[in-house]
Amino acid sequence: MKMKVAVIGIGQTLRGDDAVGLEAVHSWQKRYPETADRRDIRVEFCELPGLALIDILDDLEAVILVDAVKSYSIPGTIHKIQPDQLSAFTPDSRSAHGWGLAETLQLDRKLNPSRQDISIQLIGTEAEQTELGSALNKSVMQANPEVCEAIKEKVQTILVS
Repeated sequence: MKMKVAVIGIGQTLRGDDAVGLEAVHSWQKRYPETADRRDIRVEFCELPGLALIDILDDLEAVILVDAVKSYSIPGTIHKIQPDQLSAFTPDSRSAHGWGLAETLQLDRKLNPSRQDISIQLIGTEAEQTELGSALNKSVMQANPEVCEAIKEKVQTILVS
């Protein structure tokens, strides 16, 4: 059966605020099990997606990526980003995942032109720090309920379209 949508939490649990995407998707599953447990929704957690993200995109109509982002916003700020906007977050930053999301998605679009129609959206929470061995900051964790709500809204929009 073709999956309608995948919700993918991205991050590293041992790198402080970088784990916020993983935490948010876990929280969303607990808050909205009636949606998260549907057979046409795939929920995944990727600690180091890199180029492996390309394989995850197979047989999907839509993808919601939930991750930490680094820009110049206040920590805990929520960003709803389309693939063409991802490049704004990459020039001065290094991805904790090795190969950044923007580069991976651009490569996938070139390698797999048939997947141009996959709707890909990123819900990003502004990270304060991603130091190895640190915990999530309170300001970043406080955004978690709003991120869960954003995931719910995006999933519902996709399911009715």
